[in-house]
Amino acid sequence: MGQKIYVGNLSFNVTNDQLKAQFAQYGEVDSARIITDRDTGRSKGFGFVEMSNKSEAFEAIDALNGAQFEGRSLTVNEAKPMVPKDNRGSFSKYR
Repeated sequence: MGQKIYVGNLSFNVTNDQLKAQFAQYGEVDSARIITDRDTGRSKGFGFVEMSNKSEAFEAIDALNGAQFEGRSLTVNEAKPMVPKDNRGSFSKYR
């Protein structure tokens, strides 16, 4: 299995293809995805990149964390596993 990388502080204008190209300098990129708002479709300013080779992925993390990209300083690190949200149930106070 490959390495999933979190990329934060992205410009709202960056596309999936631009993100992929930025990481492709360090090795083969399996996927690059900007996270967008469900309602507006606008970028949330962060995304995820998956690279199959872990050593290339960590090289990209080291090189790109803090680097300037489209006028912003990137935050790049190993993605943490998604934690399930607690079940809040309904909004009713009468449960």
